[in-house]
Amino acid sequence: MRKFIFSIFLLILGFSAHASYILIPMDEEQKDHLKAYGVTFWVVSLEQEAYWLLNYKGGSFAFKHTAAFEKECLTRNVSYKVIPDGQFAQIRKEIANPEKNMETIKLEVTPKIAVYTPDFNARGEKIQPWDDAVTMVLTYAEIPYETIYDREVIGDKLAEYDWLHLHHEDFTGQYGKFFKSYGSQPWYKESVRRMEELATELGYKKVSQLKLAVVKKIKEFVVGGGFMFAMCSATDTYDIALAAEGHDICADIYDGDPADPYAQQKLDFSKTFAFKDFTLEKSPLKYEYSSIDNTLTRNIKAEQDYFTLFDFSAKWDPIPTMLTQNHTTTIKGFMGQTTAYANENLKSNVVILGENKPGNETRYIHAPVGKGFFSFYGGHDPEDYRHFVNDPETDLSLHPNSAGYRLILNNILFPAAKKKKRKT
Repeated sequence: MRKFIFSIFLLILGFSAHASYILIPMDEEQKDHLKAYGVTFWVVSLEQEAYWLLNYKGGSFAFKHTAAFEKECLTRNVSYKVIPDGQFAQIRKEIANPEKNMETIKLEVTPKIAVYTPDFNARGEKIQPWDDAVTMVLTYAEIPYETIYDREVIGDKLAEYDWLHLHHEDFTGQYGKFFKSYGSQPWYKESVRRMEELATELGYKKVSQLKLAVVKKIKEFVVGGGFMFAMCSATDTYDIALAAEGHDICADIYDGDPADPYAQQKLDFSKTFAFKDFTLEKSPLKYEYSSIDNTLTRNIKAEQDYFTLFDFSAKWDPIPTMLTQNHTTTIKGFMGQTTAYANENLKSNVVILGENKPGNETRYIHAPVGKGFFSFYGGHDPEDYRHFVNDPETDLSLHPNSAGYRLILNNILFPAAKKKKRKT
């Protein structure tokens, strides 16, 4: 019996010595694409090296095999393979072939993540009747994050983070332009009251002035080396607020005095991240901010609403390649207050990551700003085509292979490829 046990021990020892990497495939073999990002994030957070194999089996992940890492894959229902050193070396050799559009990216330091959301949302008070796709997928993937809002941003707390998310926010100070549809609703009135109180507390006469100060602080964060990811109305209202600095674009129903009738002519597009030459929507009752967004003008049926990811050179353009890793290049479309961007309003330095070419619109963009980067992703919830106010939260356990949500997680993992550790 002792000889038998010793033989089994030697067999296990030999297997461990040769089967020394965990490969997480990210093509159609993967049972849960979203949780696969969470496992990889967790491994890197333990100061263990991981590899992002760009364009290899849908952008697979790999890291050294341990019993704890294998158990985590099993616990989270993530598909994986245990492979020997030699096989992993062969995969890397294949990826390094100059004729293959692949690349190996080492992931070294996980970013510290901040989600910009009102204080009362962070405390669990469901005043605003909508949810946030990024916090949902972070929670589902078990990736840790912290919440911040205007008080923390104005107080220079952004310096404590590497990655910032903005979602369904109106940085123009027009409260989402919900006045016509929801102005009489208790949740709307309470949101306005709390925002006005916060602006006063922080020393601003108007909410629009507070929001301008916030976007300028965020701009400093990005220029200094931060990563910003925005979705839905946070994308276009961010740039509109920057362009309109010093000029009132809010009607009296939002801030108590009329908008500057010449605000359009005074816009400064040199201050924006992504958009130029846009026209403001002056009507305070129209659920739109400017010509940037195509939501009200697009004529695309839901069953035909798809956008295509661009194919980048993994070896020469690793950043956009990381941001577009997926198991499909065709992504199901989804709407939001801001759904898609008019191509004529894009700046020349913007990299288009995904577009609906027949619709002449862009859905997903990225660009460097100073030492940092931003990505804008149109739409509200990748698995809820037309998410209305008061609609229930999406259950991501029903969408573990969501290609649309994968694009969000690409942005979360991409800063882990930074070479320098965050200052503490």
